[in-house]
Amino acid sequence: MAEQADGQALEEVVTFTSDLIRIDTTNRGGGDCLERPAAEYAAARLAEAGIEPTLLERTKGRTNVVARVEGTDPSADALLLHGHLDVVPAAAADWRVHPFSGEIRDGVVWGRGAVDMKNMDAMILAVVRAWARQGVRPRRDIVIAFTADEEARAEDGSGFLAAQHAALFEGCTEGVSESGAFTFHDGAGRQIYPVSAGERGTAWLKLTARGRAGHGSKVNNDNAVTRLAAAITRIGEHEWPLRLTPTVRAALTELAALYGIEPDLTDVDRLLDKLGPAARLVESTVRNSANPTMLDAGYKINVIPGEAVAHVDGRYLPGGEDEFRDTLDLLTGPDVEWEFHHHEVALQAPVDSATFARMRAAVEEFAPEGHVVPYCMSGGTDAKQFSRLGITGYGFTPLKLPEGYDYNAMFHGVDERVPVEALHFGVRVLDRFLRTA
Repeated sequence: MAEQADGQALEEVVTFTSDLIRIDTTNRGGGDCLERPAAEYAAARLAEAGIEPTLLERTKGRTNVVARVEGTDPSADALLLHGHLDVVPAAAADWRVHPFSGEIRDGVVWGRGAVDMKNMDAMILAVVRAWARQGVRPRRDIVIAFTADEEARAEDGSGFLAAQHAALFEGCTEGVSESGAFTFHDGAGRQIYPVSAGERGTAWLKLTARGRAGHGSKVNNDNAVTRLAAAITRIGEHEWPLRLTPTVRAALTELAALYGIEPDLTDVDRLLDKLGPAARLVESTVRNSANPTMLDAGYKINVIPGEAVAHVDGRYLPGGEDEFRDTLDLLTGPDVEWEFHHHEVALQAPVDSATFARMRAAVEEFAPEGHVVPYCMSGGTDAKQFSRLGITGYGFTPLKLPEGYDYNAMFHGVDERVPVEALHFGVRVLDRFLRTA
């Protein structure tokens, strides 16, 4: 058995998670986020371990950190290990514990970023520092990237790095980041560990309807609000057709085998019903989607405005972008224009790769009662931007979670928190995977 991450690493991952949470890196999307204090903290921890960090900014204060740990096999492809430093806003009045306290209470670390994703940043730091103490070198080069701006458009983060500093990622063919290898309890005693091997594409849309402005008491058949409302209603009520990608097919097949169910992919909705709670792992990724989220029209109740605007959160499956565009053209109709507010690619990674097998083995070593399955993320990560460099992305942030802990509710939710034992598990599994990768 190879040497494992030491006890100091288990202590450090908790300390680092708490410390990073206390550094407020709230990203409201307006450009006012400052990741630099968190970037400097991470860079200092790397430098203490003899790993030379490079700090990079597109915009002042929007800082990224990149470092490379050299492997023993110079002919091997490099692996990118990345995590973002920014977090979404949190209203302190809604929380039981202040969201930027990093408080450790009853074996749980509380605060914004505890799951999304300062926990993973801390795991990375703890693992590579343990290697430095033990004299461990991985087989392949490990490139570490702590990024800014993931919670907005990534223009100051991974997008900037991929466009302007591609040389730092030379040799990287695969990447590992957030949202995978967490415990999903199915309510019937099974523990499932989904590992991400795909992401739906991002299609945040702006819809604009124009009409004839006028008095609210007069007949107006060119009302922009009415036109927009009709289009939004059509979008919200649209039933998107079933589309199965290879990753989702693999997920359904493995879940069906786990439950002893015939994997009938000709009637996926019925299959999902049979899977019970486990269906939540795939139900959002068997179709494209478009959810209206924002409306903006008018300035006075007795004035019909000449313009009305809405925003829609659209997501499309790998291979589904053309269908998405064509469908939006039909649903918006001739009276409403739509454009991309933010647009990113869909991703797909092979589930039969050696890297996926090593992730599976690392989880199963420390959670032998668990069942690893591939899945596709309904949302997106920095892997989209790094894919421009030819890097295939996986989601692998291992956490062993207790029953009743709602992992998905922690993302952008109130009272975000992570158990200390989950962080310890994450360090052990990540260490094992990276040593074998």
